[in-house]
Amino acid sequence: MKIDHELSLGLLRPALERFWELSGRKIRVLAERYDAGQGSPVFTVGGVYGSRGWTEWTQGFQFGSAFLQYDATGEQWFLDHARRETVGRMAPHVSHVGVHDHGFNNVSTYGNWLRLIREGRVGDEGGWGAFCELALKVSGAVQASRWTAAEEGGFVYSFNGPHSLFVDTIRSCRALMIAHGLGHVLMAEDDRAVSLLERALRHIDSTAKFSVYYGEGRDAYDEWGRVAHESIFNVNDGRYRCPNSQQGFSGFTTWTRGLAWAMLGFAEELEFLARLDDRELDPLGGRGRWRAMMLKAARATCDWFIENTAADGIPYWDGGAPGLAALGGYRERPAEPFNAYEPVDSSAAAIGAQGLLRLGRFLGAETPEGGRYRQAGLTVLRTLLGDAYLSVADDHQGLLLHSLYHRPNGWDHVPEGRRVPCGESSMWGDYHLREAALLAQRMLADGKYLTFFGCLE
Repeated sequence: MKIDHELSLGLLRPALERFWELSGRKIRVLAERYDAGQGSPVFTVGGVYGSRGWTEWTQGFQFGSAFLQYDATGEQWFLDHARRETVGRMAPHVSHVGVHDHGFNNVSTYGNWLRLIREGRVGDEGGWGAFCELALKVSGAVQASRWTAAEEGGFVYSFNGPHSLFVDTIRSCRALMIAHGLGHVLMAEDDRAVSLLERALRHIDSTAKFSVYYGEGRDAYDEWGRVAHESIFNVNDGRYRCPNSQQGFSGFTTWTRGLAWAMLGFAEELEFLARLDDRELDPLGGRGRWRAMMLKAARATCDWFIENTAADGIPYWDGGAPGLAALGGYRERPAEPFNAYEPVDSSAAAIGAQGLLRLGRFLGAETPEGGRYRQAGLTVLRTLLGDAYLSVADDHQGLLLHSLYHRPNGWDHVPEGRRVPCGESSMWGDYHLREAALLAQRMLADGKYLTFFGCLE
């Protein structure tokens, strides 16, 4: 991508103001027209949100979006809607033992709500803060219970089963970290107290070790920052076996939304690590060990994104997708969502932009390295806030256009006359663009910095 080193947050102010007005309209339309009886909204087909059974991982984005909208605008309707739906619909997600998605569903709802209470933005009449705390404690423990002990640590296993480590799950480590911060532990057999902090750190370490490549000769396709979506283990002896992919082209190519989950996950966990006391980390090997591991993975994944993404910061869905060869020098020009060979994935850009901004701030935006990541994040965000990627039409229920879900399974809508999916939205894409926009808005206003663990402060 071509980083705009002159771009400032201030230059994005008009686009952010327009964005929140559009975002609010989309949230209201979905609330009025979506039939909840069909399940959680997942993605649009012809501009209309529908469900797609696989796992229930998107409902938290729906109601979490309303919390973000209230945060950005202060409009009461969105807070009332978010609280009502969280109370009425989210409880099954708190106790859901069959998924690796607690950081998506529950941190996006209960976590945002508690954060707003702790910030003094929302009242706590009726004890809603304690209500959110209990939900987050249980969610973190339930998520941590999906544990596979591996030869070199362990991991929270995916819905595929105990053999499967998904790179996505690094963002669910937020649920464990918040529950730990609230003073909670997982109680196992024989009343054994299991540290949620330790499990989160072990999972992050496994992700860095097995999901991320560093150009160190691990296999013939090893390069700095490449990411495998799934890592496969032999559960009998805990040994790593091979890379795989559920939603990417192959285990030896980089599915770019998986890459983006890693970019954001490592960056925000570095932020959380900085707030921990050394007394918590010393028994687990010390701060230096964990910081070095996370920082290496964050740098590598962010570098791969920058080097392999189209000029405007929008990635194609997989860095090894075969049709990219027909697109020629696609890295040297803006992404082409209406091309005839391979789809882009704007949701990966929305997630990745936030990872770039956070890593840049962590390293220091005034330093050459930190400034590079920050400006890359701003460049991506500017593109996403433009007309090419925002759904401005009233008859389209989505917010962020050209999002992709599962290309290999053929789940994404291909419009008539086109050869690849384009023009549609997803719950995670819409939510993460809102989250990135809120992060930028708070940074612009020099307000309280947005973090997932703001609910602890």
